[in-house]
Amino acid sequence: MKISKKLIAPVLGASLLVPTMVSAAEPTQMQPTVETPAADLRSTLDQLLSEHFVLAVTAMTKAYDGAEDADEAFKALDENAADMTPAIASVYGDEGAKEFERIFREHNNYTDDLVKAAKEKDENARAEAEKEVQEFVDEFSAFLGTATEGKLPEETAKEAVRLHENQVLETFDDYVEGDYEGAYQSFREGFKHMYVISDALSNAIVTQMPEKFENSKSDTPAADLRSTLNSLASEHFALAAIGMQKGFDGAADYDFVNWAEDAHTADFKAAIASIYGDEGAAQFEKIWQGDHINAQAELASAKVKGDKEAEAAAQEKLKKFADEFGAFLGAATEENLPSDAAKEAVLAHEQTVIKAFEQYASGNYNGSYDTFREGYKLMFGVGQALGDAIVKQSPDQFAETKMPTDMPKTGLGGASESTTNPLTIVWTALGALAALTAAVVVRRKVQASK
Repeated sequence: MKISKKLIAPVLGASLLVPTMVSAAEPTQMQPTVETPAADLRSTLDQLLSEHFVLAVTAMTKAYDGAEDADEAFKALDENAADMTPAIASVYGDEGAKEFERIFREHNNYTDDLVKAAKEKDENARAEAEKEVQEFVDEFSAFLGTATEGKLPEETAKEAVRLHENQVLETFDDYVEGDYEGAYQSFREGFKHMYVISDALSNAIVTQMPEKFENSKSDTPAADLRSTLNSLASEHFALAAIGMQKGFDGAADYDFVNWAEDAHTADFKAAIASIYGDEGAAQFEKIWQGDHINAQAELASAKVKGDKEAEAAAQEKLKKFADEFGAFLGAATEENLPSDAAKEAVLAHEQTVIKAFEQYASGNYNGSYDTFREGYKLMFGVGQALGDAIVKQSPDQFAETKMPTDMPKTGLGGASESTTNPLTIVWTALGALAALTAAVVVRRKVQASK
């Protein structure tokens, strides 16, 4: 496939990033980069918190359906919570991590109570479960406020955590009621909100202990770009894995996972357009949709039918996609992300998608969730590598401004480098993209059924 070389002079419009730097005093330009201790912290929280949301919704809906892999989904959810402990310990020590783990892991138990209440249509049990959820919101918010010494205010934390719990419940309730379009809309909104929380929490921690993070910032334009790419890449992986399972099972909501994938593709295309213009976005969509999203659906359909030839053909398409998309990324970034490295990374992604699906189809649910978690984590390496390449390609578009020490700094939970609080950038940008593209998203028909 011919990849156009006319992908120069990135636009980076307001649809992706909107940094507005204070310039009341003479600024000092700093070399922009996505790889700083603070950006790494934010990316780690991006990964763990967004994966928590995906696994929480998955575990609840699997349990409600009585799916064979429900126990493994809950196990993966608990493992995700356990993985947060070392990250917290690295910042607040073992005692702080122990308290965090107690609060956070226990709240996963409430998901089971909510599922039982829904299955039994027990309003009293539902009320009790919701009471437990509110107790978690209060306790966890107090923990965050105390741990960050108020850099993330308790009331602000409470608002963010309460919204997260509401989004989990809304997604689950819509699913139970058979409102699958509503469920996947809530899923996408709830997924994006986790990146708002990780932004707020990382900014608070970095503001609280700047020397621990080498005085780097978690809310720079480059860090915002990395987080945006983290969100887009990881949501794709989650929807791909869910969609292939649903296709294999002939699930009633399969068509709506495809709708969510189409909406996500539109978001990704808009982000690409904001960087490389409409021509680059059109090339992206052609490659992304054809031998990629469609091929994944074809693989699920072939597995249902036991059509080995069709399975092999679908897998070959996915390998072709890795080559084409890797070449696209190399050309787009002017080899700041080398084509060969991009191809290798995309192929590794496709292999984990295929492996997780084949393990699921064979009934190896424990292996499937292990592979899912491995593949999910891989997407954050993609966000870092691609973000790094884009920033190196166009450093002026991501220039930071080091503020004089006597300048007043404002922002949620502590100091901020910009007059527009970067906490809201990713959420606002992705939400706007979704709103702009929703009208043109079309739902694909179910391709696989049992």
